[in-house]
Amino acid sequence: MGKYKPIILLGAGIIIALITSIITYDWLQKKADAKDDRPLTTVDIAVASVSLPWGKVITKDAVSYKPYLKDSLPEGYFHEKSALAGRVVITAVKAGEPIFESSLAPQSIETGGVAAVVSPNMRAMAVKVDKVIGVSGFIHPGNRVDVLVTLRKDGKDDPFTKTVLENVLVLATGTKIETEQKGQKPTEVDVITLEVSAIEAEKLAHAATEGKIQLAMRNFTDTVDVLTRGSTRDTLLASYSSNKPKTGTQGKKESAYTVEVIKGNSVTKERIEGR
Repeated sequence: MGKYKPIILLGAGIIIALITSIITYDWLQKKADAKDDRPLTTVDIAVASVSLPWGKVITKDAVSYKPYLKDSLPEGYFHEKSALAGRVVITAVKAGEPIFESSLAPQSIETGGVAAVVSPNMRAMAVKVDKVIGVSGFIHPGNRVDVLVTLRKDGKDDPFTKTVLENVLVLATGTKIETEQKGQKPTEVDVITLEVSAIEAEKLAHAATEGKIQLAMRNFTDTVDVLTRGSTRDTLLASYSSNKPKTGTQGKKESAYTVEVIKGNSVTKERIEGR
């Protein structure tokens, strides 16, 4: 009997461990099943039944209800349509998306349109563009652009192009009907509304009056201002050239160069004018 004692103890240990594992697994399985059987709490919240663009005044017909898990909802959602009627959208909401307080203008603002989305101390200014100037229709509200103007400086024949505004927010895009003369058919004109300061509004008005403007779209994360000297006919033709562009008027020489000339023990300096 003594020689079988270790085998008996090992077998008893295995049986006890197996029974313990079965009991533990059964307990964990029942706990998981009980958790899955708990009903999920949902809440009917207000969502946009149609896409709501910037500046849109919300009507009851534009709002419907959709159930959402209560635990997954952030703060600021709405239960009732009546609480949204008459509110103005300042952040575009797509159809089916919940409408949050952060997407709406303050309750004191009751009139829609661009005036509801323009920032305090800023101005909304519309400029006429064509498909080329408007980056072939790819500019949309929320994009940021640079404004370039091409004009003739000081009455010279050589046109001059310069970036006059940078990182400007686009508030709205669209078309308007315009008739230049009586009897002519009305034509559609593309219009882009930009958010600018009072000083920038003056620059934009001057640029649109004196020259031709062009818009250059920026990356959303690119907010760095770039200082440029502008482009003339000479600097344009000198691009990718070994010759440096002229910096002054035509005929004016570039800065001179000074070189050392060594003759035996004598060292002299010679001045060489640029071409």
